[in-house]
Amino acid sequence: MFTGIIAALGKIKRMQATGGDMRLEIDTAALDMSDVHIGDSIAVNGVCLTVIERAQSSFVADVSNETIAHTSLKSLTTNSEVNLEKALLPTTRLGGHLVSGHVDALGTVVDKFEDARSIRLVIETPQNLLRYIAAKGSICVDGVSLTVNTVNGQNFELNIVPHTQACTVIKHYQAGAQVNLEVDLIARYLERLLLHLPDDERSNIDMAMLAKAGFVSKNAS
Repeated sequence: MFTGIIAALGKIKRMQATGGDMRLEIDTAALDMSDVHIGDSIAVNGVCLTVIERAQSSFVADVSNETIAHTSLKSLTTNSEVNLEKALLPTTRLGGHLVSGHVDALGTVVDKFEDARSIRLVIETPQNLLRYIAAKGSICVDGVSLTVNTVNGQNFELNIVPHTQACTVIKHYQAGAQVNLEVDLIARYLERLLLHLPDDERSNIDMAMLAKAGFVSKNAS
């Protein structure tokens, strides 16, 4: 598990085709590797990868064909910058939201524009993810925990403050870029629970019940 708070930027040091899939070596010069062991997880642009080799300032991970097919890792090249986050500990501050490192789909940046010192991003998402994305809810984009500003059709909008621009690969985004999306875990599990409720219990779900359970504000209409 991760928090979506990027610890450091790394660089792709080596990409090697191995047995039909891919092996990555990632330079982690800015990431403290002193407590990282073989078998640990590190999120690379939001994709949970397992450390199979490590050095003082780098690690190696295998990437399966499934991951290559469904994430933006396939578009990386040598020296590409990547967002890095080590798996959280029980004592970690949860500054973002709970993130699994399992990418749901690729989104596409359709617009990027300045708003004072921030930038605004508009990202198009696949239709099947829309039901999980809500205004003021959380979403993970290339491993970064972000708050959704608005949702409009198949697009959602994000505000990126200067610190996030400086410390993540978001500063490199241009229109047409593909990004890894992971929706909020709570939304996924809540849907699963509701779909398997008996019909008579599901019919009793309304805004008053959701407010009582703490899912929405009591002032919501």
